[in-house]
Amino acid sequence: MTTIDPTEVAKFEAMAAEWWNPDGKFKPLHMMNPCRLDYITGQVAAEFGRDLSVGNPFAGLRLLDIGCGGGLLSEPMARLGAEVVGADAAARNIPVARLHAEQSGLAIDYRHTTAEDLAGAGERFDVVLNMEVVEHVSDPAAYLAACAQLLKPGGLMIASTLNRNAKSYLFAIVGAEQVMRWLPKGTHDWRKFITPDELYDLIRKAGLAPVDRKGMVFSFAGWSWSLSARDLSVNYVTASVKRQGAGFTAEHNVRGQPGAWP
Repeated sequence: MTTIDPTEVAKFEAMAAEWWNPDGKFKPLHMMNPCRLDYITGQVAAEFGRDLSVGNPFAGLRLLDIGCGGGLLSEPMARLGAEVVGADAAARNIPVARLHAEQSGLAIDYRHTTAEDLAGAGERFDVVLNMEVVEHVSDPAAYLAACAQLLKPGGLMIASTLNRNAKSYLFAIVGAEQVMRWLPKGTHDWRKFITPDELYDLIRKAGLAPVDRKGMVFSFAGWSWSLSARDLSVNYVTASVKRQGAGFTAEHNVRGQPGAWP
């Protein structure tokens, strides 16, 4: 079984050479990356009791970056000491990612594969990064189930996507693709965007428990992205953990700050 949407894969294969160009077709991701990394590192540190002020704080953690693209997240995770596997369904992304990692002196295991194939092979990880992928697959429920299977008991999945409403259509489709031209037209299909309630329901059905959620908000005044505890209207990100036994509940390990899982 596969949840790969060939049309979506073709979109990203066509842009593979652009991954590390901060002014190219992936400019929005380069702009968003500091915000994404802020959330990811904070959640991983909280879940596994790691001190981000020391060297290699994620040493000993095995991490999967599913839909890794050119490695914009894989490389920072490797620099923080994690053992990183980067996987992508778009074959042309992998040589780009491998070359850049080699040039950066980083040992990252990049693979042209899928979440389903990795799960079927028995691969397991402490952390799964599932960033801006679920809106591009053919079957979100099956895809998230595969991602959940890839986690070790007590493991952490961080997933981000786009909300589905009038504002997200205006910002992500009209604004980003048609007006600002940050992305090629047709990069996103608004009909495949997922509301937070829909995503949380899918996460629960996959056997994971949500523990945090935040919006990622772009400020035109500051020309930068920031995390928001309350504004999930366009881009948002969640953290969820894998159940460890019958006594494990959805309230386990909730972060406790505003915007955390209620």
